[in-house]
Amino acid sequence: MERQFVNLLQPRDSIDEIYRVADKQLRANRQGNDYILIQLNDRTGQISGLRWNASQAQYESFQRGDYLRIIGTAQLHNGNMQIIVQDFENIPHDVVNEADFSVNDPGEVERNWEELSSRLRALRNPHLLRLVNQYLSDPVLNDKLRRAPAGIKTHHAYEGGLLRHLVDLMRVATAVAPAYPQLDADMLIMGVFLHDLGKMDELSFDGELTYSDSGQLIGHLVQGVVDLQRRADSLATATEGPIPEELLNRLSHMIVSHHGYLEHGSPKVPMTLEAIVLHYLDDMDAKVNAATEVIRADRNSDSPWTSFQAILGRKLYKPSCLQ
Repeated sequence: MERQFVNLLQPRDSIDEIYRVADKQLRANRQGNDYILIQLNDRTGQISGLRWNASQAQYESFQRGDYLRIIGTAQLHNGNMQIIVQDFENIPHDVVNEADFSVNDPGEVERNWEELSSRLRALRNPHLLRLVNQYLSDPVLNDKLRRAPAGIKTHHAYEGGLLRHLVDLMRVATAVAPAYPQLDADMLIMGVFLHDLGKMDELSFDGELTYSDSGQLIGHLVQGVVDLQRRADSLATATEGPIPEELLNRLSHMIVSHHGYLEHGSPKVPMTLEAIVLHYLDDMDAKVNAATEVIRADRNSDSPWTSFQAILGRKLYKPSCLQ
């Protein structure tokens, strides 16, 4: 029997398939009866499952990151496919085909890693190269960056998503920099590399995809700056001497300001040319990726428009890119 991938489900399909739990919530309907809202995924996408008239015991019987065999029916609700869950059971991890749940193949991850390393090692500033070598020679970073997502839901929210995001941004930054000779191209590329590295500690991605405690309490902007300073401190006693403070300040500023606005979580707005460019390129890449995923997941085959997407604040015209 062929697998019932999320992106192939149609209204009224009978479901008997294994999915991974991305999130779960116990809620009450208008009558006060509890139900479980489950976010289920495989390598093709994510879908909501609803288990009506649920108990606390049923809610506690599985965790985020677990695999569940789902028995139910697919239905279309407000333009989005969902599953009405009649029953479910836990499935051991060792009997699941991991290839059904991994977005990236290992070959693509390795190609992205090689491209990232090559672009960083091509920098001409000797102080930046010292920092590059300090990062890339770290086996923990090597492992985490190959696996880390860039977000929880819509921003490259899959294994290897952070690495893909950094490589895509480096390509765009390399293309844009010659148009603005007043930019420090090396500083821009290094800022691209550093700006989201804190997400490797902000997010928990071994099993369930969620925020770590330190991520909730501190956040990836501060975590990225702390890690940069730690690595710079480790180089301070080397023969070449310390990393110049002015350079570290500019790099730290790019990290803390890349969200662009105070209300978006940046403690500082961008105040250098490189920080300004980084913010706009980062925002563009995240939004294009999110919009692409929304269009791919939309099931309104009789309309050229997606349903309204609250996270983007708009509907999207599907023939603009994926017809």
